[in-house]
Amino acid sequence: MPIILDKVSHIYGQDTNTPVKALNNINLVIPDGQFIGIIGHTGSGKSTLVQHLNGLMKATAGNIYFNGEDIDDDDFDKKKLRSKVGLVFQYPEHQLFETDVFTDVCFGPKNLGLSKTEVELRAYEALKLVGLDDEYFYQSPFELSGGQKRRVAIAGVLAMKPQVLVLDEPTAGLDPKGRDEILEQISKLKKETGITVILVSHSMDDVARYVERIIVMNRGCVVYDDAPREVFRYYRELEEIGLAAPQVTYMMKDLQEHGYDVSDNVTTIDEAKDEIMRYFTRLAAAKKGNG
Repeated sequence: MPIILDKVSHIYGQDTNTPVKALNNINLVIPDGQFIGIIGHTGSGKSTLVQHLNGLMKATAGNIYFNGEDIDDDDFDKKKLRSKVGLVFQYPEHQLFETDVFTDVCFGPKNLGLSKTEVELRAYEALKLVGLDDEYFYQSPFELSGGQKRRVAIAGVLAMKPQVLVLDEPTAGLDPKGRDEILEQISKLKKETGITVILVSHSMDDVARYVERIIVMNRGCVVYDDAPREVFRYYRELEEIGLAAPQVTYMMKDLQEHGYDVSDNVTTIDEAKDEIMRYFTRLAAAKKGNG
């Protein structure tokens, strides 16, 4: 069942002299099994938005439905919701607190009232899904690298067996190698489990390689919501709100401006490579025909 946001708004400091509207009349449908990127500059509302999906924040106006139920109904089970919609925060330290990695990942399923065997099985499976080697299982999570901490935080959520995995800036602060490793692991996880993944980022290049749908936020509103190649057609408009298309899009536009008959409707390096190869294949065929 999808998550549905119906006219959702959120105002910080509503009862003060300086209220701030962080979300403004958001309407979204998040279907099962989709890989979604939520993009926006700092302060655009993207983090506020995802914290509404599992009830960490309550909408000032509007309704949010999960599996057909309004999550703000008095009899709705928020604890169950948070086991089904798992949120991994930008800073993994906010979710790590046990003495060793394995115990930390056991925490969530243990609170579900599962048997010790089931809890440990889930923890082991989750740590394997995120690609963490056994040698780290009984180390303190605070002795790990930034990328490893993020893997542990993700595993802690996966051990709850959520239907939806929300990752808020999972690559923030990582070097390029660490960023690529985390994103590749998330992509692999999505393919292996089929769960819904919502990836929050401010980097178009990060999400362009993986997601099938991009939601662009600006000033608390959804300004674009479409497949990546459709969103990137508006690269000039994206620049006006502090964002940009992936670098490969600009590269292809530069080639066009220099007389190369290539499409700029690409989102990844592999697509650009294929398009350039098609151009030279067409060029060679034309020369051969004229010869």
